[in-house]
Amino acid sequence: MTKEEVQGGAAEEEEEQAQSKKGLKKQQKEAEKAAKKAEKQAKLTSEQQTTEEDDFAKDRYAVSPLNQSQQKLERVLVRVQELTPEKADQLMWIRARIHTSRAKGKQCFLVLRQQQFFVQALVAVGDRASKQMVKFAANITKESIVDVEAFVRKVDQKIESCTQQDVELHIERIFVVSQAEPRLPLQLDDAVRPEGEGDEDGRATVNQDTRLDNRVIDLRTTTSQAVFRLQSGVCQLFRDTLYKKGFVEIQTPKIISAASEGGANVFTVSYFKTSAYLAQSPQLYKQMCICGDFDKVFCVGPVFRAEDSNTHRHLTEFVGLDIELAFNYHYHEVIDSITDTMVQIFKGLRDNFQTEIQTVNKQFPSEPFKFLEPTLRLEYMEGVAMLRKAGVDMGDEEDLSTPNEKLLGRLVKEKYDTDFYVLDKYPLAVRPFYTMPDPHNAKYSNSYDMFMRGEEILSGAQRVHDAQMLTERAMHHQIDLEKIKAYIDSFRYGAPPHGGGGIGLERVCMLYLGLHNVRQTSMFPRDPKRLTP
Repeated sequence: MTKEEVQGGAAEEEEEQAQSKKGLKKQQKEAEKAAKKAEKQAKLTSEQQTTEEDDFAKDRYAVSPLNQSQQKLERVLVRVQELTPEKADQLMWIRARIHTSRAKGKQCFLVLRQQQFFVQALVAVGDRASKQMVKFAANITKESIVDVEAFVRKVDQKIESCTQQDVELHIERIFVVSQAEPRLPLQLDDAVRPEGEGDEDGRATVNQDTRLDNRVIDLRTTTSQAVFRLQSGVCQLFRDTLYKKGFVEIQTPKIISAASEGGANVFTVSYFKTSAYLAQSPQLYKQMCICGDFDKVFCVGPVFRAEDSNTHRHLTEFVGLDIELAFNYHYHEVIDSITDTMVQIFKGLRDNFQTEIQTVNKQFPSEPFKFLEPTLRLEYMEGVAMLRKAGVDMGDEEDLSTPNEKLLGRLVKEKYDTDFYVLDKYPLAVRPFYTMPDPHNAKYSNSYDMFMRGEEILSGAQRVHDAQMLTERAMHHQIDLEKIKAYIDSFRYGAPPHGGGGIGLERVCMLYLGLHNVRQTSMFPRDPKRLTP
């Protein structure tokens, strides 16, 4: 055997010994680990048994079984917003979400949230709460829904972080009604942080796509709650004002046989053995109702536009607030009726929704919305003249571009101190076929747009109510007469002069609140890139 072979054999033996030592050590470590784990488990089990034996409050807290309507309770639940100093020292039940929790020694502070209202609550070790109960409360996940029985107590110092600043709850019992998963897709505090503030101190803010992808959570924020409560107010004020003016609410079909506005921006749907379209507006049906002697009608419903526009103000489906009415002598009667309706909405929001306006303002600051009574009405050529004076080069019959609309809005605000105005007498060439031409100047029309903060919220006009003239206008626009035959026929049997307009609900809310994207005021927005949730 050579010297090298002897040395090699010795090295192998040493390696085997080292490996077996390593293996022994590994086994020892694993055995120790298992023993420790078993000891820990035994200790936990022992503690748990002791805990269960010692826990005098064990019936005062729990995760409730899933509510399958097993029983009817006579228990009255009090709303968080009703918790005021007048209810001090009363024992009551409240259902709310866990907004935040903070354990501190033998007590746990919770902030309970119900919609946009917050109240501080306290669980503290004492006669009614055990250490285990405090620990249980501290471990309830954020956004879980709980029922608490608690005494309302006055506080010496205002609780600035809550809406109910003069009281707090001293919890006697706490039961989890629905448990949230520990990991939330977004944090509510991040979602209400003003833009820019997070960047300054390194705290997070939430981008729009994350919000919309997790809309259910985002809708819980105070800002979203305020936006959509105000939006509900716009619909109610719209309806109430028009009912008082003698209008009738109508419902119109959304699946139609011909594109209501003409043009290509229409969704085609399969309809049995043929094709149909989603309504771009209730235009045809509003007018048919006027011809059917309803005199003044309105409707609130979805409107569909197949425009591939990825802008801050375009949606492929939005809520239309539509008005149509017969007038006596002049289409300005229609303008006056619509502008008065808008003014009543603005007044109602100003007088009844200050809390919501202020809440949105905290996150998205803006100037208060200004309007005049009566509403400012400018002719199109006056608007063009103002723009030219400001250095804009545009033709007499050219439509307003978005930048020019915004610039004109700023110029009007500077000159007349109003965020809401009407631009009347648009060039006929830029309006739909059913628009009545101006009797004094064939280049213009009896049509108008209404603007809020320099952006269009309504487009309207006196409609052509004569079948022969309507046929000629449709042919001029190269529209297939066969497809609009039912519409044209509506005017063959006597039709009153009439006009109206369509308002975009989401735009009105966005611009009234001074927000920068219509998706903020659409609960579940639809645009070319978003079809869910």
